[in-house]
Amino acid sequence: MILVTGATGTVGREVVRRMPEGAAVRILARDPARVAGADSRAEAVFGDYGDPVSLAGALRGVRRAFLVTSRVGGDQDALFLRAAGAAGVRHVVKLSAAAVEDDQAQDLITRWQRESEHLLRESGMEWTLLRPRSFMSNSLSWASSVRADHVVRSLYGASANACVDPRDIADVAVRALTEPGHTGRAYTLTGPRAISAVEQTDELAALLGRALRFEELGTAPARMLWSERYPPAVVDALVHSAERQREGAKARVESTVEDLTGRPARAFRSWAGAHLAAFMP
Repeated sequence: MILVTGATGTVGREVVRRMPEGAAVRILARDPARVAGADSRAEAVFGDYGDPVSLAGALRGVRRAFLVTSRVGGDQDALFLRAAGAAGVRHVVKLSAAAVEDDQAQDLITRWQRESEHLLRESGMEWTLLRPRSFMSNSLSWASSVRADHVVRSLYGASANACVDPRDIADVAVRALTEPGHTGRAYTLTGPRAISAVEQTDELAALLGRALRFEELGTAPARMLWSERYPPAVVDALVHSAERQREGAKARVESTVEDLTGRPARAFRSWAGAHLAAFMP
């Protein structure tokens, strides 16, 4: 039995859609009704990291698990791994982040991911770490301004990021969950080339068939924008991350997606074309 967490999120929902037909799959979600795209034989169950009874029930009979946590600085990893170990789970595939490999990245989010990876490696269970660069889907945050004003606003728009399509992350996750040979491995996942927000704006404009303008945000406006969604410590982490990107720390391209799937990583244009409706009036 394979357990998939984060199944209503960006990567988890793609993992659910890509699980082999007929595989024994259980999906943990706070709202199982929101789970979409699963095989009809997959079982969606209620579960919450803070509810040990629900975790124990969801993990019963599970031997492999895909782990996604989202509460920065929280104890979700510790709670899940404790329950998974007690339930006899043998192998956990964890969604982490590429920044953990950057010694100069010492922001809150990266430190939390490093600590979470350490917990898994010390858990006694077999492990696989997926370390994606930024998600191409992060550009969905521009959708409202593109629709309303034909504008993309971003901090350090000329800096490049080897961002990755969440579908590629999911393809690798499914292989790690269903094939031998992935335990004890850490996979850094990137797109086929580093691309800047300015270049992404041009790609979107070409696909939409209309002109788009890029507007450079200063640090203060970016902080104000992010503060509408995140607490101050996370905003500080996002600014630090953007500064590391400006310094070139996120431009390196890896061949991991192609090495593991046998095909090149998807380009930003492919991702944008599949999500173009979000940017259309």
